[in-house]
Amino acid sequence: MNFELSEEQEMLRKTVRDFVDHEIMPHIGEWDAKGHFDTDTLKKISKLGLMGVCIPSKYGGSGMDYNSLAIVCEELERGDTAFRTAVSVHTGLNSMTLLQWGNEGQKEKYLVPQAKGEKVGAFGLTEPGAGSDVASLQSTAKRDGDDYILNGQKTWISLCDTADHFLVFAYTDKEKSHHGISCFIVERTMPGFSSKATKGKLGIRAGNTGELFFDDVRVPKENLLGKEGDGFKIAMAALDNGRFTVAAGACGQIMACLEASVDYCHERKTFGKEIGKHQLVKQMIANMEAGLQMSRLLVWKAGELKNSGKRNTRETSLAKWQACDFANKAADDAVQIHGAYGYSNEYPVERYLRNSKAPVIYEGTREIHTIMQADYVLGYRKDKALDQMLPEWPFED
Repeated sequence: MNFELSEEQEMLRKTVRDFVDHEIMPHIGEWDAKGHFDTDTLKKISKLGLMGVCIPSKYGGSGMDYNSLAIVCEELERGDTAFRTAVSVHTGLNSMTLLQWGNEGQKEKYLVPQAKGEKVGAFGLTEPGAGSDVASLQSTAKRDGDDYILNGQKTWISLCDTADHFLVFAYTDKEKSHHGISCFIVERTMPGFSSKATKGKLGIRAGNTGELFFDDVRVPKENLLGKEGDGFKIAMAALDNGRFTVAAGACGQIMACLEASVDYCHERKTFGKEIGKHQLVKQMIANMEAGLQMSRLLVWKAGELKNSGKRNTRETSLAKWQACDFANKAADDAVQIHGAYGYSNEYPVERYLRNSKAPVIYEGTREIHTIMQADYVLGYRKDKALDQMLPEWPFED
């Protein structure tokens, strides 16, 4: 495995970093305070080609590898979790799922405009009573001629008021438990669809998160992704991709915490010397650096497996679990290093701490990933080959 970035990847990192420094950093404090998701910035991200970075060029993407997507997510989260989340949901959960499971008609109609950044995609799995326990979802889709009639509710959906297309999971046969779940491509303009943003969040306040409502939404049968009953497999495959982008983003948050803390260590003096000279502060800085480097290695390993078209559920789970935990600890230490100033929004570290909590919960809580990793080691869990895997990179157009 080559740990050096290619020239193309280095250029990509610089491009995204410059964008974050000039387009996000100067405004994010205000957006966070107001709970404002800036859609103009999302459009600028789209114009840079970052919404389809690892989608093959024949479907409108940039055709880069999956670790290039990791670089984009890392650098965006260095600016703020809200914008990494947008790319995670649009690309990781939606577009990569369409690439993996969609037929050519669905790819042409939905994937191509999403990869080009002309349309925004999102993902609707979680419900008020169904999070980690996917089989508990209550949404239903009943066949009616050439359509399905979709009813139900989804919650904690990123880009709820922004996305044009949603991948929505519902029961087509409740008696089959998770084998009776199916996945549908739903358009915002379909009658009976509505959304509502959630206010009062602890973190990621500059993001758009909320609920989706389906009241007799008529979805054409052509919008069924895969076959009836494939929904659970599709959801799990999507989470392999979403968790990968979350883990990569966590590296960016560690990096942001480290950069802010290093600057403050040189700026602040106590007992006649820079606080960076104190051993216990050094310990926190060293732990951030170690967390960053270990997390990147886990992410890149998962990315290389994706590049090879290999199943990566175990490796992606480990990367997501550890990187998010490292990021949460780095943010906590960053506030500690800043002392009383870390408790105010005069410095960005209090926002980093608030933002760091959600990734420890969504797309598999740390407890879920802990159980998964133990089950792998104990031999209780073995991954079966999926019917469809992501295409191996480099893509053949």
